[in-house]
Amino acid sequence: MAKRPERDIEKTYPRAQFVAKLRRLADALEKGKAFSIQVAGERLHVPADAYFSVEHEREGAVDELELQVRWKRE
Repeated sequence: MAKRPERDIEKTYPRAQFVAKLRRLADALEKGKAFSIQVAGERLHVPADAYFSVEHEREGAVDELELQVRWKRE
């Protein structure tokens, strides 16, 4: 398998698109199925056994909530 380049991208979506992506993810999780999503032109396939976490950061007057999905590519 060819090595994929390192990548660190943060993509902002309009509210309606973000909600649709979250809804599709939640539906896949609820059914125990894999999930596919395209981020900044790259299609990602998230397996059903991925790990999920919630991260909260605070710096000064700014709070940040991150919903993280992690998995190992095969």
